[in-house]
Amino acid sequence: MSYAFPPGGLPNQSVNPEGKAVFTEAYAVIPAITMRDIVTSFLPGWTHTRAWILARPLTGFAESFAQYAVEVAPGGGSDTPEPDAGAEAILFVAEGRAQLTIDGAPHEMGPGGYAYVPAGADWWLHNPGPEPLRFHWVRRHWVGAPGVGRPDAFVTNERDVAVDWMPGTDKWGTTRFVAPDDLRHDCHLNIVTFRPGGRIPFAETHVMEHGIYVLQGRAKYLLNRDWVDVGPGDFMWLRAFCPQACIAEGDADFRYLLYKDVNRHVPLKVGG
Repeated sequence: MSYAFPPGGLPNQSVNPEGKAVFTEAYAVIPAITMRDIVTSFLPGWTHTRAWILARPLTGFAESFAQYAVEVAPGGGSDTPEPDAGAEAILFVAEGRAQLTIDGAPHEMGPGGYAYVPAGADWWLHNPGPEPLRFHWVRRHWVGAPGVGRPDAFVTNERDVAVDWMPGTDKWGTTRFVAPDDLRHDCHLNIVTFRPGGRIPFAETHVMEHGIYVLQGRAKYLLNRDWVDVGPGDFMWLRAFCPQACIAEGDADFRYLLYKDVNRHVPLKVGG
């Protein structure tokens, strides 16, 4: 498997700045070409680390999550990675090796590695290898519910999780790391796969917000009223009820990380 990641660096002066980056009232597209050195941030509590912050809660847009792409140089990392005790974390490794400890339990992670870290857990992460560690990180305030306990931490790899193909097709499927009916989880980070020619055959419109990071392949993606060409490393950010559909193109699988908020009542106060 290959997993795209921000390219860093800087385009030379011959590159045309016109492109497909856009921020609208319903969605944003952040192309891979824009994820360069000059837009990274350094994070308190982390050493030899930089991050592309791709999504953050914005009032009136997508409000439930933040999404980072994080690069850790050899020997770097953090003993205090999360400043917010109410935040849960989902981590997905694209390149390199990660040494992750959650509440005293050590885990080694490589490409395709996936970890869920519950809110309030004591965790740390370091790069023990000779190459950069590159991983995706979703942060969200865990929302409790009556009679629903906090999720347990777990670490796995996508190669150990079967694709759940949609009814009647083997061209559109989802790698689900959490059972959809496990009410302890208030969000999912899945991998969606389209084989060549696969598609979402209708315009999905739903309450869930999305962060979509393209890991591999190319497609035409419907965002609200617009069809957008997307490829490896492009990020799409959708607010609730933004219509979406997909048509995979080319001769390789089209795959992306998909964040969505699930399994909770809708707050009835404005702003939650």
